[in-house]
Amino acid sequence: MPVAADLLSCDVLVVGGGLAGTWAATAAAREGAHVVLVEKGYCGTSGVTATAGPGHWWVPPDPVLRAQAIAKRDAAGLGLSDPRWMARILETTWRTLPTLARHYRFGRNDAGEIQYRALRGPEYLAALRTLTQEAGVTILDHTPALELLRHDDGSVAGAGVWRTRAREPLDIRAGAVVLATGGCAFRSRLLGAANLTGDGLLMAAELGVPLSGMEFTGYYTVAPAGTTMTRSMSYAFATYFDEQGAEIGVRAGPEATRDLARALMQGRVFCHLGRMPTDIRDHIRRISPNVTLVWDRLGIDPFTQRFEVTMHGEGTVRGTGGLCLNDDACQTEVAGLFAAGDVASREPVAGAISGGGSQNSAWALSSGIWAGQGAARHAGGRRSRAFARAGLAGLAASPNSTVRARAVASWVRTEMLDYDRNLFRTEAKLAASARVLEGLWDAVQSGVHDAGSDPARAREAVSLVASGRWSLAAARARTESRGLHQRSDAPHTDPAQAHRLRVGGLDAVWTRPHQPALESVA
Repeated sequence: MPVAADLLSCDVLVVGGGLAGTWAATAAAREGAHVVLVEKGYCGTSGVTATAGPGHWWVPPDPVLRAQAIAKRDAAGLGLSDPRWMARILETTWRTLPTLARHYRFGRNDAGEIQYRALRGPEYLAALRTLTQEAGVTILDHTPALELLRHDDGSVAGAGVWRTRAREPLDIRAGAVVLATGGCAFRSRLLGAANLTGDGLLMAAELGVPLSGMEFTGYYTVAPAGTTMTRSMSYAFATYFDEQGAEIGVRAGPEATRDLARALMQGRVFCHLGRMPTDIRDHIRRISPNVTLVWDRLGIDPFTQRFEVTMHGEGTVRGTGGLCLNDDACQTEVAGLFAAGDVASREPVAGAISGGGSQNSAWALSSGIWAGQGAARHAGGRRSRAFARAGLAGLAASPNSTVRARAVASWVRTEMLDYDRNLFRTEAKLAASARVLEGLWDAVQSGVHDAGSDPARAREAVSLVASGRWSLAAARARTESRGLHQRSDAPHTDPAQAHRLRVGGLDAVWTRPHQPALESVA
């Protein structure tokens, strides 16, 4: 990266302007911190929440109801979740979400009662941008972070960013940093995920932060063929057919994805949604009008006509994996570096199953609040010290390199999202993919052609390869089937592996078991 053209200084720097990032920035500012938020796209429209109809894990503060909800979710987590964190999430979500009412019009049910749980994504994110600005946060749109800055003692010192429109670098010195960059979709055609390339995972790993849950990437979403419309609720009512019109047997629950994948590997698949109740059809048009807009543009009535579908992988976005958190304030093992939302491991709330849905929205909100508050408390008086750059590959101009970011992304997408490789895992398949990504890692270390003209794209390529290597290493180390991680050569769940798997390292990837002290809810 060239010498910075400018230098900013703040108490707390938030990297990412989606659901978690905006809540984090607002919480830090309300603690009295001077906050800067940088967003790769445009804060308020970027990321998967802005295109969705997000619900929240919403349980009234009744001890019995909450205990039941936590017990149900904990059992689904297959031994890797944490009831204490679940209780914190429920309480923080319950107290925080209604405070958005001045900027967001919550819906009401037929009895006139305000419904806080389900929101309209575009309006939700727009309201959060307004809330963040109202709190005094400085928002820098179209400003992707390229690398973290560090002090001599290893603590975080800020970040180096790229001002896309001005085409110039900028260093932002900060007393604390909150990473809220989202997960890694491995360049899937998942709606809203174009910017989700694992950037935060790489930046934190360059400071030595480990990851966890990276093996849980087997979540796929149905979409009309040729589109990115991966809003999945409608397909709970789908009936599927092959090209000859014969109905395809698709089991309910987690096996549905694998059944559909088998069918798609054999040929084209069609469906119709005639089993969807009328009231839910009306609900979709109100909450997620972009879903029905696609059907309208395709000229189909999905409730009476069959239409072709595909599946898009979601990587860690609606998987579980991310950075390990070291305390209740969502601080990592690096002093002053916090993580919120999908960039952090969601194992405390999801365990081995999908981190998506209402629990994920509640996690993003809650972890954002905790990380923002924690970063503000940590930040005081820590901006004046000298710093060094932590970024490694993909930053220096490499005009003679033949490695191009788009080609790297295509290779990673194939190895990480192909149905046969990812949903029907075996050691042989995982090892073969690992060899491809190790070759790509060596290639990007030598330089990425795009680094001089578009450093953000070059760093994305490095992040994609790094995230894939960690996911494959964790998948190979977990020699069983558990939740989203299914191995055809180890189809049973092994009680001895009811622990989390940490993974890390850059040139040499490592894995090790980790069993945090899980605390019961009183």
